[in-house]
Amino acid sequence: MSAEPISARIYPAGILTVLSRMEVERLHDASRGELGELLRRCALGVLNSGNDGDDAEALLQRHQNFKIEVQQVNRGIRLELSNAPGSAFVDGIMVQGIRELLSAVIRDLVYFDTEISGSASTDLDSQEGITTAVFEILRNAQVLDPTREPDVVVFWGGHSIERLEYNYTKKVGYETGLRKLNICTGCGPGAMKGPMKGATIAHAKQRISDGCYVGISEPGIIAAESPNPIVNQLVIMPDIEKRLEAFVRLGHGFVVFPGGVGTAEEILYLLGVLLNPANDELTFPFVLTGPAESAAYFEQIDAFIGLTLGEEAQAKYTIIINDADRVAQTMSSGLAQVKAYRRKHKDAYYFNWLLQIQPEFQQPFDPSHENMASLHLHRDQPKHLLAANLRRAFSGIVAGNVKPETIKSVRQDGPFEINGEKDIMQALDNLLASFIEQRRMKLPGTTYSPCYRVVSK
Repeated sequence: MSAEPISARIYPAGILTVLSRMEVERLHDASRGELGELLRRCALGVLNSGNDGDDAEALLQRHQNFKIEVQQVNRGIRLELSNAPGSAFVDGIMVQGIRELLSAVIRDLVYFDTEISGSASTDLDSQEGITTAVFEILRNAQVLDPTREPDVVVFWGGHSIERLEYNYTKKVGYETGLRKLNICTGCGPGAMKGPMKGATIAHAKQRISDGCYVGISEPGIIAAESPNPIVNQLVIMPDIEKRLEAFVRLGHGFVVFPGGVGTAEEILYLLGVLLNPANDELTFPFVLTGPAESAAYFEQIDAFIGLTLGEEAQAKYTIIINDADRVAQTMSSGLAQVKAYRRKHKDAYYFNWLLQIQPEFQQPFDPSHENMASLHLHRDQPKHLLAANLRRAFSGIVAGNVKPETIKSVRQDGPFEINGEKDIMQALDNLLASFIEQRRMKLPGTTYSPCYRVVSK
C-alpha cells in the first residue's frame, strides 16, 4: 500500500454495474449537485478504511484536494478519483473490498436523494413513511434476504476501547460465528470490528462461505468511524435516527459492549422503543457484556438506567460478565424464540414490521445549542419519552465530538448546556466523567475537550 495520494479511474461494483441510461444520467447529475460534497466526504471516509483515527476534521483537512466525480460512459458509470488516500490501493489498483464499499456509498446516497427524499409519494413526516423509507434503503442495498431464518446479531460498542475489551469482543464474535449466526455492527473500529473479526474465523471453521458482515453508518460519522475492512455489506442511512431504526428492524438480537456516549445513545434508543407498551410482547434478546475488568462500567450504566427509567427498563436486558460462550448461547436460544414469534404472528424474518417506533425516535434531532438546552430531562413524563430525550442528549454530544459542523458550532459558541432534574443531571455528569476518565470519548493518544456542560435547575 502507498501513503501517497493516488488518482485513478474506477468502475463501481455491485448493483451499480447494471444500470439503465436514465439511472446513469441521474447518478451523474446528482453527484454534481448539492449531493456532491456529501458524496466526497463519505467516499473519503470509506477510502480511509482500516486506518486509525477518529478526527473527521483532520481527515478532511489532510485530503482537502481529494475529488470524486461520477462520469457517464458507454458501459454505465465510471468514478474519477483525484488525490485519493494511497492506503486504499495496492500497486495502483484499488482494494476490492474498498471498491465495493465505495460503490455502496454512491448507491445509498443517490438512492435516498432521488428516489426517497425527492419523491412526492414519500412522507418522511409520518411513522409509516419513515419506516417504509428505511425498508426501501435496506432492500435497495440488498441486505434483506427472505431465504434466511433469523440469524442477525447486532453488536454495539465503542470505537475507543482497551485492548482487553477488544479481545473480548473477538471472543464473543467467534462464539457467535460458531453458532452460524451473522454479524451487524456500526461498521467502524473497536467493538464494531472485533465481533466481525472473531466471526470470520468461526465461519471459516464451519465452512460458511457466505457470511454476512453488515455495517450500517450515516454521513455525519463515517469520516470519523471509517468502515473496518471486514464489512462486506455497507449501508449508509441518511441520518442517525434512520440508522438506529435500520438496526432494530434488521437485527434479531442485540449485544452491547463497553463504549462511550454513542453506545449510551444506542442503549437508550432500544430501551425507549422497548418501553413502548405496544412492544411489550415482542421477543427481543438484549445482552450487555464485557470482560471482568469492565464490570464497573456496566454497573454504572445499569445504575443510570435504574435511576432514570426504573426497574421496568432494567428488566429488558441481561448483563453477562466475562462469559463469551454464554452470550452466544443466549443469542442462539433467543433467536430461536424470535423465529417462533415471527412465525406465530406472520411477520417477516428479514424486517421487523411489528415493532412500533414512535415519532420521538424517528424524527431527526438537530443538536443546536438551543435544542440541547431545551431537552426535557425530567421524570414527570412517560419513561419512553424520557428515554427519547436522554437519547437526544447523548446524540448531541456524539455530534459535538465527531461531526465537523457541530464541532465548529461548539468552537464558535461554546459547549452545549444540558439541564434538567437535579438527580438525573448529577448521574449524567458522573457517567460522562467516567467515560472521559476511561478514555472512551476519543481514541487513545488524543486529548478530549468536553463539548457539553451539565447543569441542574
